[in-house]
Amino acid sequence: MRTFGTMNGYLKIVFLLVVLFLGLHSCKKDEVSYDLHYGYFGLIQGRYVDYEVMEIKHDVDQAIPHDTSRYQLRTIIGDTIIDNEGRVAREFLRFKRTNASQPWLQTDIWTAIIVDRKAELVEENQRMIKLVFEPSVNKEWNPNAYNAYDELTAYYRDIHQKSVMGSLSFDSTLVVEQEDFFSLIDYRRKYEVYAK
Repeated sequence: MRTFGTMNGYLKIVFLLVVLFLGLHSCKKDEVSYDLHYGYFGLIQGRYVDYEVMEIKHDVDQAIPHDTSRYQLRTIIGDTIIDNEGRVAREFLRFKRTNASQPWLQTDIWTAIIVDRKAELVEENQRMIKLVFEPSVNKEWNPNAYNAYDELTAYYRDIHQKSVMGSLSFDSTLVVEQEDFFSLIDYRRKYEVYAK
């Protein structure tokens, strides 16, 4: 009779342990999907963007102080590669042509990657931080933190805004301000607009 009572006690303990174990594993928190908005720096193979470019150079020390050139630029996200830091990145291919009747000529192969919530682009062997995720009005960063260029302070404005550029309409864009310098002899303004 005593043996039966001890066995019954063990069964109760085992039963309680099993119930406790199952109860702990069934109380998982629901996984929450959080959008960091990596779509602003879409690294999908084959994705391309065409640009109409107008470059204006002002240099009073030259024989021709104002030089303007116009061309078309196409960037294409290429295959995965291993970058110079041993990370899996994407080729960032650049093509140029003078107008739509000319063939595209490849000019550069750069690399692009999103790592540690930063979008990085290596252009001409200089690593630039283009975006920091998640975009917000209080974020600031140095785009030149990984290269030898002068330090800049970049920040976001007009985040997730609809925008129309020429004949194109975009549901969600943002602006990265990089430089806005004015003096009596120099004016430099640099900003980039990204669309999802």
